[in-house]
Amino acid sequence: MLYAVVDIETTGGHASANGITEVAINIHDGNEIVESYTTLINPKQPIPVYITALTGIDNNMLSDAPTFDDVALQIYQLLNDKIFVAHNVNFDYSFLKHHLAASGYDLQCKKLCTVRLSRKLIPGKPSYSLGKLCTALQIPIQNRHRAAGDADATSILFNLLLEYDQEGLIAEMLKKTSKEQVLPPHLDKASILRLPHQPGVYYFKDSKGKIIYVGKAKDLKKRVSSHFTGNTPNRQRQDFLRTIHHVDHVTCGTELMALILEANEIKRLWPENNRAMKRYEHKYDLYIFEDQNGYLRLAIDKHKKNNNALQSFNSLLEGYNFLNQLVDKYQLCAKLCYLQKTATKCYAHENGQCFGACSGIETVSVYNKKLNTALADIQKQQPSFALVDEGRKDNEFSCLVVENGKFYGMGYFTDKNYLSDGLAPIKNDLSIYQSNSYILNLILNYAEQHPQKLYKL
Repeated sequence: MLYAVVDIETTGGHASANGITEVAINIHDGNEIVESYTTLINPKQPIPVYITALTGIDNNMLSDAPTFDDVALQIYQLLNDKIFVAHNVNFDYSFLKHHLAASGYDLQCKKLCTVRLSRKLIPGKPSYSLGKLCTALQIPIQNRHRAAGDADATSILFNLLLEYDQEGLIAEMLKKTSKEQVLPPHLDKASILRLPHQPGVYYFKDSKGKIIYVGKAKDLKKRVSSHFTGNTPNRQRQDFLRTIHHVDHVTCGTELMALILEANEIKRLWPENNRAMKRYEHKYDLYIFEDQNGYLRLAIDKHKKNNNALQSFNSLLEGYNFLNQLVDKYQLCAKLCYLQKTATKCYAHENGQCFGACSGIETVSVYNKKLNTALADIQKQQPSFALVDEGRKDNEFSCLVVENGKFYGMGYFTDKNYLSDGLAPIKNDLSIYQSNSYILNLILNYAEQHPQKLYKL
């Protein structure tokens, strides 16, 4: 069995927008290095100043170096059919696979990560970066942050790991069923194995325990594992994988409950990698207030986080359509509802649809009574129900409650008859969550698809 111990230098941290400036490959037979290869590479793009400061490689050094296309065949032949070994292997592998593919070569290698191996075979070290680990193990590094120097140090470290591997860990990690090498370098495989095949919410954390991503799953183990398949070379994914150190989870009774918990947790924690859900918010609300003359007035306005809205809408048009229906049905004043902007009375007064509240003809008490009737009818139309569904374990049931058209909360019970006396007795046993139109639409769609689980309150 031959190993290719690899180190590369690059112009940046992700393959899709950066080039390779240097490659070093040591072919290792399990006992010693039997062949070495190293070359500078002209990436056909400027070297950032901070990269030059780190590696010493500058634009002048690479002006006469071969391009990656010039050396792609030789690199492919050296790597093909070998075990690809590197410190944080997915970084080096993603770059070489991406650039080899651009040159017409499909790299398919088994991988070994000396970070992951070191964590398992040499536990307890304060840091597993190559420099600090080599210092702790008294492994010399010549030309730090140059491909050949780091590849040589990694080869010595690999020799040591081979000696320490008395229980066949390396052979186990190389099995197709292991999936060990697809995991981020700092994430313990045991944390994946502990995940259940149940719905729930998972939390990726960085080295300091800060939550950097929240996700939901129908099957926690499968969903979390799916994050680490493939070798997508874009910056967002590569930076994300390098940051993951831990994963925690909360099991839920159903996928719907996981979706709701995920939405609330993202709003509560605001993780840096949850871009899509962070952008979601219902945009407009229906508000009521009393003007200086005592008239109650309705208005559609942008969503305000701490204001109590009568109704929420995803678009301004949706809000205006709803308000126009109220005006027509209950003969409200379009001007007092901000649907018309006129200096005098509203247009509807002339055809009898408005009775003159906008000009003081219709009294405050009469107009406000009509408006309160409209609000009361709206309230009656708002659904109140519970969804009774599967729990997290046998002999447990989940309960998800909507009250007056708003999501109230959810919880778990062992007695299926817990709703026999209505909602009031169980409210204290429910966890209360934020409601918005996204969550409410999820619940209403689920209730429509599963009427047998619906319990009207």
